[in-house]
Amino acid sequence: MRITFFAAKSYDMDSFNKIKDQYPELELEYWETELSPKTASYVKDSEAVCAFVSSDVSAKTLKVLHEKGVKLVLMRCAGFNNVDIDAATEYGIKVMRVPGYSPEAVAEHAMALAMAANRHLHKAYIRVRENNFSLQGLTGLNFYEKTAGIIGTGKIGAAMARICRGFGMKVIGYDMYKNPDLDFVEYVELDELLGRSDLISLHCPLMDSTHHLINIETINKMKDGVVLVNTSRGGLVKTDDLIAGIREHKFSGVGLDVYEEETQNVYENREDDILMHSTTARLLSFPNVIVTSHQAFLTEEALGAISQVTMDNAMAFLKGEKSGTELN
Repeated sequence: MRITFFAAKSYDMDSFNKIKDQYPELELEYWETELSPKTASYVKDSEAVCAFVSSDVSAKTLKVLHEKGVKLVLMRCAGFNNVDIDAATEYGIKVMRVPGYSPEAVAEHAMALAMAANRHLHKAYIRVRENNFSLQGLTGLNFYEKTAGIIGTGKIGAAMARICRGFGMKVIGYDMYKNPDLDFVEYVELDELLGRSDLISLHCPLMDSTHHLINIETINKMKDGVVLVNTSRGGLVKTDDLIAGIREHKFSGVGLDVYEEETQNVYENREDDILMHSTTARLLSFPNVIVTSHQAFLTEEALGAISQVTMDNAMAFLKGEKSGTELN
């Protein structure tokens, strides 16, 4: 079976090539271009395509893939809010994902963002490189004995909760389902979490019920001087409301690995572009905001796990077996 990879970066190719000899039944074809209805039309002799979180796996794209004979979409990520599952089912296309590759990778990046935003490391780094050793504006807070609010306590949220506990923080959580492994977490309602937390970290999926979970109403319920971190999905935060909160000095720091406008930016080099009327440019203009490029997953361990599970998914499909990672 041939698999066409879309948006394949060098690190993707390296991690998959390391193990491809274990799967002689699979032929891998790497394309740098992103998956869209237009690029899908160029697929030839591939029964499967491999897409990522930034890919357009809409009904229109799936229709084209169906016409090209594609039977399988392999998502090399956990999230699938960019996939029209109903359309895939209608066209007889199986969709499989990587539900958990390295929760610790994402959680560690979340804490790195929280620490960098809180202690203004991004500002300090630039200052020192310019021989400016002033400490003005670099004052942060101790996380020790503060309260961390974890919204979503699945595998990644649980890993973040353990990290916060290791910092000596009191950890409270909000989730529809309590994680029985987190006996040190106090579960509370969302409003209470917002009002008590010094650090709020988002680790829930993007669904209709969580879209714009962080908005002007929920921001107003937060403590003044709170640190907010999002390594989950950009749509959890209503960006205009976040910017309004930043301008009102609600946050001492904001760390974002994801944001609503990221699709055209993520994994691309746009250093020569002028970002006209850009949400990204507005976010980057604030001294207490640090933004990274959807890289929380990017560790050797996570890439290895993504490659292994994706290839195992392809083999399960080829053999007509269930892997437990099917979305339809």
